[in-house]
Amino acid sequence: MDILAYGFMQKAFLAAVMTGLLCSLLSFFVYLNRLSFMGAGVSHAMLGGLALGVLLNLNPLYTGSLFAILVALLVGYISKYGKIQADTVIGIFFSTGMALGITLISFKSGYYPELFSLLFGNVLTVTAADLWVLAAVMVLVLLFIFIFFKELLAISFDEELARANGLPVNFLYLGLLVSLALTVVASVLVVGIVLASALLVIPAAAGYRLCANYRAMLLCSVATGIVSGLAGLLFTYHYDVPSGAAIVLCASAIFFLTFVPGLPALFKKRR
Repeated sequence: MDILAYGFMQKAFLAAVMTGLLCSLLSFFVYLNRLSFMGAGVSHAMLGGLALGVLLNLNPLYTGSLFAILVALLVGYISKYGKIQADTVIGIFFSTGMALGITLISFKSGYYPELFSLLFGNVLTVTAADLWVLAAVMVLVLLFIFIFFKELLAISFDEELARANGLPVNFLYLGLLVSLALTVVASVLVVGIVLASALLVIPAAAGYRLCANYRAMLLCSVATGIVSGLAGLLFTYHYDVPSGAAIVLCASAIFFLTFVPGLPALFKKRR
């Protein structure tokens, strides 16, 4: 516990806990709505917004955030009203955002450590301002999920039935996509663009393997996110490995442990 004597480690622990909670909670709905590729698409398309910020001498995180939200809304709108499969639209924005980012970066010479940090993540460099951004995103997303939890469950299990019951399906779907984009932005501070999508998939997948009902699955997902965040941070501190990769590898290790023979059945029985 002496590592908490360092100010940067205190910030890192707070960031890891908040990111783990936020990503794992949203991961539950990402898994149910089959939006796993969406997280990867938004996070990688966000590179275009980051590069735009570097080119215009603006904070890359702010321009990347606006770009991520815009991409999420466009994907939702085109897939709903353009009669094109969502995975096709995501694939288009995925490649377009990456290509745009690479092109814009090539227009400006020099080395940009802040861009490198956003690409691969470094929780040990999180500042107090980053924590406030992370906290603001967490409050907004959690409020949305708390207010519309039952409605989001309804569209996740049966969208047509939810529409027949008069629920604002399109509003809820777009709200979920915006929440996903904001969560990707927050995750970038800790694990980076390359790995952000992993935390939106792995916790819920582990929960699904171990639990027999959605309540237990949600709790297990949150536990996986928080534990992997803290374990990855400790691993980074002791062995000097990249923090983003360490956190994702810890989450992956928890997921693969669910394949130990007899463990899922035992866990479900106790639940």
